[in-house]
Amino acid sequence: MSVRMCLVIENVYKLAQEVTTKHPNEINKCFVVFISNPSRTDYHVIFLYHPEPDKCLVYDLDSELPFPTYVHKYVTETFRTDHILKPDYFRYFRVIPANEFLSEFASDRRHMKRPNVCAHNLEDYIQMDTSKGPGQVLTLTQFVQRFYKPST
Repeated sequence: MSVRMCLVIENVYKLAQEVTTKHPNEINKCFVVFISNPSRTDYHVIFLYHPEPDKCLVYDLDSELPFPTYVHKYVTETFRTDHILKPDYFRYFRVIPANEFLSEFASDRRHMKRPNVCAHNLEDYIQMDTSKGPGQVLTLTQFVQRFYKPST
């Protein structure tokens, strides 16, 4: 996969496409995760591969952590507790099955340049209202509980 700098969404989209093409039986174990907060000061996008209940890998194309990284290592080294933040800055995770993301997501990069006539639904993904948008919105704690199951 060729990676384009500064275009995280496009890189995650291409990674999901590559999994669909090269490993079609694995795409139902993959998720795209938009990370943002109620004030929407910024957002980030990661790709998850969750093949087993006790195994989940994070593919973060902007991280300095190993690629991929186990979800527990990623969370503990990337996020601090929300308790030190104002509520407007609590992180939320919109988790979308990768195949749904591939079929529904559309962006014309208007968040990076002047608008044009292309379809655009990026806002649906980065807003974290649990009653709107695709996928499921989770808190940091819920995200960890869903994707990190220590082996016993």
